[in-house]
Amino acid sequence: MDREYSLNKLRNFGIIAHIDAGKTTTSERILFYTGMTHKIGEVHEGATTTDWMEQERERGITITAAAISCAWNKTDEPKVKENLWHFNIIDTPGHIDFTVEVKRSLRVLDGAVVVFDGVAGVEPQSETNWRYADEAQVPRICFINKLDRTGASFEKSYASILDRLNTKAVRMQIPVGLEDQFEGVVDLLKMKMFKFEGNMGIDVIEAEIPEKYLEEAKKYRSELIERIVENDDKLMNDYLEGKEIPLDVLKVTLRKAVIANEIFPVYAGSALKNKGVQLVLDAVVDYLPSPLDMPAITGLDPKTGAVIERHPDDKEPFAALAFKLQADPFVGQLAFFRVYSGTIEAGSYVYNATTGEKERVGRMVKLQADSRQEIKKVYAGDIAAMVGLKDTRTSHTLCDETNPIILEEIKFPEPVISLRIEPKTKADQEKMGMALRKLADEDPTFRIKTDEETMETIISGMGELHLEILVDRMKREFNVEANVGKPQVAYKETITREADAECKYVKQSGGKGQYGHVKIRIKPIDKTIAIEDLPKQTKRRNDHFEFTNSIKGGVIPQEFIAPVEKGILEAMDRGVQAGYKVVDISAELYDGSFHEVDSSEIAFKIAGSQAFQDAVRKAGPVILEPIMKVEIVMPEQFMGDVAGNLSSKRAQIEGMGERGMMKVLNALVPLSEMFGYTTSLRSLTEGRASSTMEFHHYDIVPANVAATIIEARK
Repeated sequence: MDREYSLNKLRNFGIIAHIDAGKTTTSERILFYTGMTHKIGEVHEGATTTDWMEQERERGITITAAAISCAWNKTDEPKVKENLWHFNIIDTPGHIDFTVEVKRSLRVLDGAVVVFDGVAGVEPQSETNWRYADEAQVPRICFINKLDRTGASFEKSYASILDRLNTKAVRMQIPVGLEDQFEGVVDLLKMKMFKFEGNMGIDVIEAEIPEKYLEEAKKYRSELIERIVENDDKLMNDYLEGKEIPLDVLKVTLRKAVIANEIFPVYAGSALKNKGVQLVLDAVVDYLPSPLDMPAITGLDPKTGAVIERHPDDKEPFAALAFKLQADPFVGQLAFFRVYSGTIEAGSYVYNATTGEKERVGRMVKLQADSRQEIKKVYAGDIAAMVGLKDTRTSHTLCDETNPIILEEIKFPEPVISLRIEPKTKADQEKMGMALRKLADEDPTFRIKTDEETMETIISGMGELHLEILVDRMKREFNVEANVGKPQVAYKETITREADAECKYVKQSGGKGQYGHVKIRIKPIDKTIAIEDLPKQTKRRNDHFEFTNSIKGGVIPQEFIAPVEKGILEAMDRGVQAGYKVVDISAELYDGSFHEVDSSEIAFKIAGSQAFQDAVRKAGPVILEPIMKVEIVMPEQFMGDVAGNLSSKRAQIEGMGERGMMKVLNALVPLSEMFGYTTSLRSLTEGRASSTMEFHHYDIVPANVAATIIEARK
């Protein structure tokens, strides 16, 4: 079986945006215009293809990233098979609680279309997703959507991109009319107007630019051309000499600049009113990279640790990254993977370099959202799903056993909220364990643990909605009925100064005894000064632990060092103040002693654990709480009430601004104060305000609040 199409004809891209900016509506138009569906599904009717889960259709939001494969014939090219471009598209969620889906999708994509609401412009989740795309160095095209809505402004939305995301964004189009007068767009490179007519705007009609838009179009065209020629010295000279630069040369230069993240082209339209989507697809072909335009992926040789490269080539050894697992009611578990090099056939074996195990590839499928197309072979650059892998998890590397490689893992944020869950009946008990395991395999930001004291099951996630959806999925997909406790904040503990401790663990019980003796020193990681003296912004924290072995002259034999570290790590799971996980600590083992006969690994593990706990008690222990970045959009008359209400929640108000007719308030607020906030905000503002919340950093809990937390844990 040969490739159907060459690699340069392939585009792997994602659609990312803030919640409600119109990502899924845009995806549905893409499916329609590429001939994948014969009827456009609407979000408000609960009939979309990409939002196929029951919960997504009920709530009108995207929860899980849907992968779609389709083919596109550019609007200005003859409709023949040779002119087809092949797309693998991932429609990602906009809600912050499902941020894991955006992060993992961007890791395996080559480009992204970022959708903005033409009324609201850049919103909080747009910023977070843009930051993830920056981390992954993914080239982007911007699409300002919803220009048919009352209050829409292309210029204001464009200004918000320059102001809040990147000054390298540049207009490729301007809209003709706005709100209910929105007719079409002017293409600034071609200097033509485009209208969208026929069934669902399927016919793209080229026309002359209306007189009243001509001056504006000329002004913005010269801006665009200046931005393009800046990226090429020869073109810059030609331009300064007044030469006319051919359109195809401009497009080639612009493509290079977009792939290098030097320019972010901005397009205009309204997906709901079927205007502008086809031209965005043309732009994906013209400016977003194929796998061949991306640098070779690097990984480590599991045997030697040396850095090795894999190029997007069918002849190279097979290497792929599993980026998502999904339980499927019909075929079992699907493992989505992106192939970076080589090929794989159904029925063959694949080597999981992360676990060191071989697995058989049963079947492979390409996804058209919720329907499947079975395929026999997958080539370099492609995205597909394998059926039947038992031990593969998110972020595992799948490769050729004779040429192993481990690709860099995807890093996920830590959960910030927990709740207790218990099965309603004995029959639900077993089913619940299995259901939770399957859901945790799918979602790396969802964690399960058992409270050792109460033996209750505790689940943790990214927010109230995240956990609510997971409990709901457990009921529907696995028929498990469960009682759920109140949401709890995922507090952490740390220390504020250096401290030493010593523990001599000795036990005589007739015959062989136990002997372990350690001296350890702990200090806050990367914090050489007391935490109170730090400026506010340096209080950002990440979970961190460092262990240093400073034993000289064999006072503790080498085989007992690892058990000491293990004992410390186990002690870090339960802090000395309120039993929360301890973070941000550097521990040094600097002295101790051993007994020729009685010393054992277990004795040193216990000694390490007890010494650590003693040291923490002396080191000024504090409790940390998650601080959330909150943005509230509301009519002006409610500003005073909302700000006053936030101040009562220990909020730190960061700034106020405007968005169209609405006022915007930004604040940093402890998560513990924000449970049920949406409901209270509605009653404060007659239901006219909306809020978004995302994790910002961990900070020290004030002493009076800490006392309450410690008391409640007793």
